[in-house]
Amino acid sequence: MACFTAAGTLEARADFRVCNATQNLVGVGIGYRASAGWVTEGWWHIEGSTCKTLIEGPLSSRFYYLYAEDAERGGRWDGPINMCVAEKEFKIAGVNDCLARGYQRAGFQEYDTGEQASWMVQLTDEPATDGAAAVTGQTNP
Repeated sequence: MACFTAAGTLEARADFRVCNATQNLVGVGIGYRASAGWVTEGWWHIEGSTCKTLIEGPLSSRFYYLYAEDAERGGRWDGPINMCVAEKEFKIAGVNDCLARGYQRAGFQEYDTGEQASWMVQLTDEPATDGAAAVTGQTNP
């Protein structure tokens, strides 16, 4: 079973980072509300046991949304918020009518950063010990 673990970072630098605690390559997409409306972006490819910054600098939104897929085993970390994604690298304006606009729809997990300047999400194979900070994703065999 796969899960997300989220925590505000204690480091001085401000950004939104995703750490891949699995041994597999993971593809990650992020969604957020920009001044012009909803935006989804991806794919960041994060090797096993590494981290990658998705948004550099202080966070401008309180809520961010994340979707990730295990490129090797086919599992995913997802949630109940539907947003648009594409097969290849993407930056998509809007979250409605994904299929009609030629995109795919994926369920993103919401993260309330509490308006902190930095945030980190850790993707793991195992459920987190702090259930409140973990969201269980679906894994395909």
